[in-house]
Amino acid sequence: MSKVKLYDTTLRDGAQGEGISYSVMDKVRITQELDSLGVQYIEGGWPGSNPKDMEFYLRMSKKRLKNSELVAFGSTRKANTKVEEDNNLKAILKSKSPVVTIFGKTWDLHIRDVLKTTLDENLNMIRDTVNFLVARGLTVFYDAEHFFDAYNSNKEYSLRCLFAAEEAGSKAIVLCDTNGGTITSEMTKIIKDVRPQIKVWLGIHCHNDADLAVANSIAAVEAGVDMVQGTINGYGERCGN
Repeated sequence: MSKVKLYDTTLRDGAQGEGISYSVMDKVRITQELDSLGVQYIEGGWPGSNPKDMEFYLRMSKKRLKNSELVAFGSTRKANTKVEEDNNLKAILKSKSPVVTIFGKTWDLHIRDVLKTTLDENLNMIRDTVNFLVARGLTVFYDAEHFFDAYNSNKEYSLRCLFAAEEAGSKAIVLCDTNGGTITSEMTKIIKDVRPQIKVWLGIHCHNDADLAVANSIAAVEAGVDMVQGTINGYGERCGN
């Protein structure tokens, strides 16, 4: 197994924790500390979601990190929208971040009932978004939101989402336990099924609702993932990461 990459999302997912509110300078200082620790990837925020995160990225574009690469976060294009007209993706390009993590739907329930679109259109959204960013010279990671729930609901379709991102040029496919409710033995079984089918890096992103985020992340490494996403002190939405 190759060396495991560390991906810190304290400044994005961690910022959703109760009682946490970072200023722009807080984000800059924390980024510099994480860089000094040697964390390979630092997710600084979602530039398309608020002016503060955009200001952070524009400030960081003038600074040089020694050990880390800065990552911007965003979503796939909206359904039935041209990718080049999507404001979220325009903001990502404006942020000047060299690496981008794009999250997308993989659970058929969410595609039909939340996005209210078709399964085929969701695959197009993944392909178009990754292609759009890769064509502009950016490194792209794909976060498969709610992957373990999606896999249990519709295994074939959830895998098609991963393949769509990989074929479009994503450097990493990240399996997200977004609800934080996957039991360790089940997670291990699913990762061992997925791992041989993905040629690029495979990552894990665990929430802690069942108090298993650390155990699941360790088990995922043992099952063959190449990247672990997490936060300092387990900060994060709901029960943390």
